[in-house]
Amino acid sequence: MNIYISGISGTGMGPLALMAKQAGFKVFGSDLSKGAIYGELVRAGIEVSIGEQDGKFLAKKLEEGVDWFCYTSALPEDHAELVLAKKAGIKVTKRDELTAFLVAELGLKMVAVAGTHGKTTTTAMVIFAALKLGLPVSYIVGTTLGFASSGAYHKGDKYFIYEADEYDRNFLKYHPWLAVIPAVSYDHPDIYPTKEDYLEAFEQFKRQSEQVIESSEMYATSDFRLAGEARRLDASLAAEAVFRMVQDEAEMRGEDILFDSFGLVEILNKFPGVGRRFERISEGVYTDYAHHPEEIVATMGVLEDEKKLLGKKGIVVVYQPHQNTRQHEVKDGYFEAFKGADKIFWLPTYLTRESVDLPVLSPTELIAGLENQEVAEVAELNDELVKKLKKYLDEGYLIALMTAGPADGWLREKF
Repeated sequence: MNIYISGISGTGMGPLALMAKQAGFKVFGSDLSKGAIYGELVRAGIEVSIGEQDGKFLAKKLEEGVDWFCYTSALPEDHAELVLAKKAGIKVTKRDELTAFLVAELGLKMVAVAGTHGKTTTTAMVIFAALKLGLPVSYIVGTTLGFASSGAYHKGDKYFIYEADEYDRNFLKYHPWLAVIPAVSYDHPDIYPTKEDYLEAFEQFKRQSEQVIESSEMYATSDFRLAGEARRLDASLAAEAVFRMVQDEAEMRGEDILFDSFGLVEILNKFPGVGRRFERISEGVYTDYAHHPEEIVATMGVLEDEKKLLGKKGIVVVYQPHQNTRQHEVKDGYFEAFKGADKIFWLPTYLTRESVDLPVLSPTELIAGLENQEVAEVAELNDELVKKLKKYLDEGYLIALMTAGPADGWLREKF
């Protein structure tokens, strides 16, 4: 089967392309620009067209043969490739249906990690420990990994570790063998009109799962030495999930479980982290995906531990809010979110998938909701901000960017 993926090099679609290729399918696709997974796709021998997605590359591939057109949720309905694919009469779906197909076709047991916060890190921790233990696992995670590719399949795999995103109700397509849920709080108001609607989606996800882990029965956060209580909580859930796989593998083999529980803790204590989740860019400079008050609280906890560990003077945060629609929902949650920050540089909100009926909240309006608003100032991504951050860095402060937007690329370029 030939699969065309539109938006192929991003963290949502790229890992899926890698898994499909390794499972024996012919995969190719396009993207407007080179995303985080582009290099991995090229190394895997996947043909990728970068640039204007005007339909010319897809038309060429249709002549050669395309069975399935898979596209990212970011594509508008009038996107040239989407329109052409529908006109061609081939199978057209978003990623959830293709992922579900691969799981069924390859006979895999899904270990799905879902939640508002912590799902990327927890997923990566499960992958890291499972690979270290030699478990037969394939996986997809929505980020880059320093210890492995972002998506993989090996012949003979029995388990599929998956970061199940709730956006666009993606995760409701699945019926996992095991669901792991680190944390749930209201998000994505553009998809879920009310908090009740959002929480009910997670309840449905749990009902669709054979087993659910929301808290660990075997491991305590105090078992782990990782920085930040949130990361230690993620590690306890990851350890429980890996133990369930080890237990299941032993039962299928008809063997007694011989398992070093302490050894698993030590494996996770060496977890190297993932791209954009408290990722160290350079000495004293970090980037993190936090863009929701509860994620910010968790990241501040990690920063506080890191500050003590490294003997730093304090914490400086650069914050780029994500989506104005979200800001209208979460603005009251910022009150104590940045507790412990010595300085906050607040950037304009990165606008995407917005409601035209909502006025854009300014940085000043959002800062007004902080308990420690005296340490915050409005900033822009420019040379002046670089100069200020380098001064703080020279004085012994930690610098942490929190964003789900393009400020991440700016930080990497400047630092």
